[in-house]
Amino acid sequence: MIKVAVTGAAGRMGSGIIRKISEQKDMEVVAAIEMPNSPLAGKDAGENAGIENIGVNIVGAELLEETLKESNADVLVDFTMASVAVENIKIASSCGVNLVVGTTGFSDDQMKENIKNIKENNVKSVISSNMAIGVNVFFNMLKKLTPLLYDFDIEIIEAHHNQKKDAPSGTAMSAFEIITNELNRNPEEVGVFGRKGMIGTRTKEEIGIHAIRGGDIIGDHTVMYIGDGERIEFTHQAHTREVFIAGVIRAIAYIPNAKKGIISSMDDVLGLK
Repeated sequence: MIKVAVTGAAGRMGSGIIRKISEQKDMEVVAAIEMPNSPLAGKDAGENAGIENIGVNIVGAELLEETLKESNADVLVDFTMASVAVENIKIASSCGVNLVVGTTGFSDDQMKENIKNIKENNVKSVISSNMAIGVNVFFNMLKKLTPLLYDFDIEIIEAHHNQKKDAPSGTAMSAFEIITNELNRNPEEVGVFGRKGMIGTRTKEEIGIHAIRGGDIIGDHTVMYIGDGERIEFTHQAHTREVFIAGVIRAIAYIPNAKKGIISSMDDVLGLK
């Protein structure tokens, strides 16, 4: 039985993860963490997620360390904000708790901090900008398509709901990193984030990244390979948050087989490498 702690437990993703774990025969929620001094503290996490009581009360993040120790959690699942997740990863790894992290928007310095804590504490981890199984197949296909279409113009377009805080999305940035890596281009030199005014002639090296925000869009990502007289559009659309949660369950199940002290990807989880 894999014992799971969930941060952001009262949010849409956190509640969905708790519901899904409750359906698994080999997993159980043993801790549910919300923002510090949360008004939901003391409420049963299952009841809050819309299912029957699971005997696990929500606690504020100020009690994260002691909660992880008392619950004997094997894995902490984190879907919060980058600044919060860095601290959660630090605390969990220092407690010897493994990690599944779907939080997006980490800066380079924050990721270095995450890598340092995971390595020094020798814990297992899966960190991904997008846990959806289809998105990770999408990433894998970009690795195969991009070298074939090296002389095409490439543009990335992403669309999300009007409450999403970071832009471009972590998934769009992951696509950008994959493409620049396959083309051996410096991402600092070729990324163009939106366009305005007299932009001049598009260079062959630049890659456009564009963010759309509106309504309740769960998450759409399109990479356009545009040549003279033809184009290929490769798209993934998420119609429900359940696709991300399904990936989280796969990632949790993978943790016992993961390597210690490194960050595994969804490629590892899905056997795409």
